[in-house]
Amino acid sequence: MLMAFVSDIHGNLPALEAAVADAKTRGAGQVVCAGDLTGYGPFPDEVCRFLKERRIPAVIGNYDQKAIEAAKQGRAATAGMKQKKRKILLWTAAHLGDQSRSYLAGLPERIARRLSGGHKLLVVHGSPVSIEDPIYPSITQRGLEVKLGDQRPDIVVCGHTHIPFVKRIGGALVVNCGSAGQPVDGDPRPAYALVRAEAGARPRGRIVRFDYDPDRTIAALQKTSLPKGLRKDFAEGSKMRFLE
Repeated sequence: MLMAFVSDIHGNLPALEAAVADAKTRGAGQVVCAGDLTGYGPFPDEVCRFLKERRIPAVIGNYDQKAIEAAKQGRAATAGMKQKKRKILLWTAAHLGDQSRSYLAGLPERIARRLSGGHKLLVVHGSPVSIEDPIYPSITQRGLEVKLGDQRPDIVVCGHTHIPFVKRIGGALVVNCGSAGQPVDGDPRPAYALVRAEAGARPRGRIVRFDYDPDRTIAALQKTSLPKGLRKDFAEGSKMRFLE
C-alpha cells in the first residue's frame, strides 16, 4: 500500500492541488493530511473544502486551532500577538465559512489505525505530546520513546516544523512530511511524503518535492489585505518574517 501524507498547507490551494495530483500519478492510493490547513495563504476556506469534499482524512493543526478561536472570540484571541501575526490570524478567521469552521473544529488531534499490511500508523500534527510539540530530524530513539509514551506505532507521521525528513528510529519509521504549501528552507518547491507499507516488509518512505504555479497564490495574495511580505515568502520558500 502506497500512501501520501501532506501537512502545513497554510491556505495554499494551488500547491495542495498539485501535491494531490502528483501523489496520484505516483500511485498513492490514499492521501492523509497532518494539519495546519489554514494561515498565511489566501485560500483557507478553499483548502478546507478541497479536503472535505475529497474525504481526505486530516488532523487539526495548531494554526487551525488558533483560527477557530479567532473566529469565535475575535481580537480577544490574539492577545499578546505581534501586529502582523494578529492581522494574518484575524484575516484567516474572517475568510473561513461556517462549514469550514465546523469542519476544522471537528478534526481529531490524531489518527491511529492499523493498515491492511498490519502496520500501526499514527498521524499527529506536532507530536503525540501535543499539536505544538515538534519532532525534528535530530530526534533520538530515547527522545521519540518519551514522546510516544506507551504507544508503539510502526509509522509516525507529523508536520508542524516545515522541515521534511524520513528517519528510522528503533522500530518506527518517523516521517515529517514538511510543508505542502509553505516551505521554509529556501526551496520554493513544497514537499509531501510517500510511505509504502506492505505485509511482511518494513515500512519505507521518502520525501517528494514538487512544482506548482506559485503565481496563482501570489496573485491571490495581492488582492487581499495580508502583509505584502508574505508574497516574497511564498515566492522564495521562506517564513522568517512570521515565525510562529
